[in-house]
Amino acid sequence: MTELRNVEADLSRFHARVLVVGLVVVLFFLLLLSRLVYLQVLRHDDLLEQAESNRTAIVPVVPNRGLILDRNGIVLASNYSAYTLEVTPSKVHDLEQTISALGQVLEITPRDRRRFKKLREESKSFESLPLRTRLSDEEVAKFAVQRYRFPGVDIKARLFRNYPYGELASHVIGYIGRINQSEKEKIDDSDEQANYRGTDYIGKLGIEQSYETQLHGITGVDSMETSAGGRAMRRLDSNPATPGNTIQLAIDIRLQHLVEQLFGERRGALVALDPRSGQVLAFVSKPTFDPNLFVEGIDQESWQGLNESIDKPLLNRALRGTYPPGSTYKPFMALAALTTGKRSASTLINDPGFFMFGGRRFGSPENERGGIMDMHRAIVESSNVYFYSLANELGVDAMHDFMKPFGFGQITGIDILGELRGVLPSQDWKRNYYKRPEQQKWYAGETISLGIGQGYNSFTMLQLAQATAIVANNGIKHKPQLVIATQEAGSQVSVPVAPEPSESLGLKPEHINVIRQAMVGVTQQGTSRRVFAGAPYLSGGKTGTAQAVGLRRNERYNAARMEERQRDHSLYIAFAPAEAPSIALAVIVENAGFGSTSAAPIARRLIDYLLLGQYPSQEDIEAVQKGLATAPIGKPRTVAQVPWPPGNLVTPAASAPAIATSATPSVR
Repeated sequence: MTELRNVEADLSRFHARVLVVGLVVVLFFLLLLSRLVYLQVLRHDDLLEQAESNRTAIVPVVPNRGLILDRNGIVLASNYSAYTLEVTPSKVHDLEQTISALGQVLEITPRDRRRFKKLREESKSFESLPLRTRLSDEEVAKFAVQRYRFPGVDIKARLFRNYPYGELASHVIGYIGRINQSEKEKIDDSDEQANYRGTDYIGKLGIEQSYETQLHGITGVDSMETSAGGRAMRRLDSNPATPGNTIQLAIDIRLQHLVEQLFGERRGALVALDPRSGQVLAFVSKPTFDPNLFVEGIDQESWQGLNESIDKPLLNRALRGTYPPGSTYKPFMALAALTTGKRSASTLINDPGFFMFGGRRFGSPENERGGIMDMHRAIVESSNVYFYSLANELGVDAMHDFMKPFGFGQITGIDILGELRGVLPSQDWKRNYYKRPEQQKWYAGETISLGIGQGYNSFTMLQLAQATAIVANNGIKHKPQLVIATQEAGSQVSVPVAPEPSESLGLKPEHINVIRQAMVGVTQQGTSRRVFAGAPYLSGGKTGTAQAVGLRRNERYNAARMEERQRDHSLYIAFAPAEAPSIALAVIVENAGFGSTSAAPIARRLIDYLLLGQYPSQEDIEAVQKGLATAPIGKPRTVAQVPWPPGNLVTPAASAPAIATSATPSVR
């Protein structure tokens, strides 16, 4: 029997299915439409930016670093651009094999390999690192034809820093070096992160470090259209970099060169100031170092040579070397006596050649004459006994309180980083410095040697020069100033850096006059009279001799029996001209003996240069270097007669062609 189908039921089911399918189609269409609206409307800007980024690359344009000039406009730090051979370790399969293969195309020296290894240790694997620098045009062409063999290796244009005078004034100028991980973290945590995109180098020392913000400039950006392989096709937009500012120093580089010559191979420091303004005319630390070694990344051998040298060439002795001031402290002690009322200038003290205190004998040099001393004679003849007894009368805390405003044991605030405070002792200082209770007590006998600049006293030449400048400037204190002007790139206008307001220490003019007249007496009848014999000007000064190592009780100092580095230091402070000082200085020659034999002759030649425009003869320079000079010998030259620049001028290698400093780094 045939079963009849229910047509109406079938149609009903069919219509239901068609409706469901239609609804599903409509639903999918709505989903597609909503997705289209989302992509085309809601995310239009974001997706357009992504599309553009797939087509373009933003390339940082590193600014030219600002120049550094001396007070007369002589360039002390400049830039040049050259080609470098760069390797990105993460893109190289076998690094050693690649470097060996590159060595068959270009010369790769062992020093290049050592420097590259050091850079790898300090950098991340995805960073491009220079293997060879300052390539010639011929070397660039040689590599270009074989570039396909070396994935991850490329030629780049880089700016290099050049210090044309090499070691001259290196502690002041400083140097730049590759940004290390610690510095990168500080940059990332600061507002300067964007400004250091593409920058590999940063100031590490001296003015380069202290004025990094002004010297660095503002990084620009280029928008480049790129191919699918990441190659730059054309520049779409450009926001040029702003070069760093030019920095002008107060230092006279020719004077600096003279002083460094006069030191020769000896160690020491000198700071010369204009007492009327605080401007630093010379800032010498010997020995020096060549900052050009650091520009491309110093190799391990050179770094060890500098870092492990017994002479410590990397130590800025003018800023961070602390020494006992020796007898150069005596004028300030005398001024303390006058100011506190402990002694008048006419007070008489008998100097029998020794001072007894607590059963201990404090002696004087064998060549000291002794006798009845007033303040003038005590400074001129450098009587130890006069100042031993004065220290006992003043006490350590009174000495501390008087000396502190002069800057002893304090940060002077000079516009360069890294200054050390030194030690200006007091009872509080000793309690805080030592840990054990028996070490924290101040003993009366410890006060005595402070009067002649020994004991715990330990100051920098910068502090001693500033204190001398205060006396020379009638008690008015200026902060030492290295940078005197800045100039924006492209501008011909130099903007002076205003000095900070001066400060009066409230000293009485008649007291200062007593000290200054006594210091003039030192150069006329006293310990430096032979050095300043024949000078056509009057100057004030004070010699000093400071112990490098302590002597046992009743032990006599005998330089001939001591190793060179254990001998006394030679010091001198000075101001000139006496009637209206425009120069104040402090100098130390380490382990060189009496101040009149080594330190004072350097001061005399510096003053002759500044006041008379005289440059010593070569014969005289050699005598000063050996500690055998007093007054100048030979025929002095005028500054104009001395060839400049000196013969050891450092210039970029002639084989390194200069290229456009605005060159855009390659996009890969």
